[in-house]
Amino acid sequence: MTAQKRGLIGTLGSMLTLVRFSHTLFALPWAAVGFLLALPAVLEVRHGLGALACLICARTAAMAFNRLVDRRWDASNPRTSSRPSVTGEVSVRAMVLLVVASCAAFTAAAWWINPLCGWLAPVALTVVLGYSLTKRFTLACHWVLGAGLGLAPVGAYLTVRGVFDEASMAAIAIGVAVLCWTAGFDILYALADMEHDRSAGLHSVPARLGLRGALVVARCCHAAMVLALVMAGLLGGLGPAYWCGVMIAAALLMLEHRMVSPQDLSRLDVAFFRVNVALGFVMLLATGTDVWLRLA
Repeated sequence: MTAQKRGLIGTLGSMLTLVRFSHTLFALPWAAVGFLLALPAVLEVRHGLGALACLICARTAAMAFNRLVDRRWDASNPRTSSRPSVTGEVSVRAMVLLVVASCAAFTAAAWWINPLCGWLAPVALTVVLGYSLTKRFTLACHWVLGAGLGLAPVGAYLTVRGVFDEASMAAIAIGVAVLCWTAGFDILYALADMEHDRSAGLHSVPARLGLRGALVVARCCHAAMVLALVMAGLLGGLGPAYWCGVMIAAALLMLEHRMVSPQDLSRLDVAFFRVNVALGFVMLLATGTDVWLRLA
């Protein structure tokens, strides 16, 4: 392998590490749930490809922007000081170009899908990029992040239907569920940075309320998620398969909170990634099974 090829592979690897591409798994199943709720409808290739492009580009733009504007705080945090944005593996110029290119591709894909998605593209980008700035002045940053992920099922629904109709209320309820779910697990994840956030003057629920208070708020968020999933099922007229998924999701949330306690934060990463990814795919499987049985 030539030095040039090794350099290209290394740069690509640093870029993927920078934007944590694997974390796209958090949003992907919920976008698919939004697709399913839009059925029966005429599906076109541009619906699937366009939605996937929007999902990847929005998340890439958000993560690259976050790494770009948070370099100062990431450098002072032992947990994040080795990020490529801090070490110089990925330059400021490269991050700026990645943000601009991702935003442009997201907007183009949205307009390719349908006019409504195109007009709403700036709103979506404002939310997903704006999250990175909110920690400077409000502990509501967790819910802003949740709103960004919560756009995935709503956007996927609009990809297919191209209009806010009565049936879209179920997709919106799923979006609210994702908002609450994301805020809850982000509060849990922020426990690892509690002392750093306090010393740096950054805002978060753990920094303001402490460990025990943050755990209570996270539990309330996840209880609200279950209620929103119930509302989505009622609004969408979903059946037994979906309700089984809701019960499993609730059980996974309880497991997540059993794994994280004031006395033991050692399993925080497992609770954050594995349990939450599993929860998303459980709801995708449950919703898909329910829709398939209903339309078969």
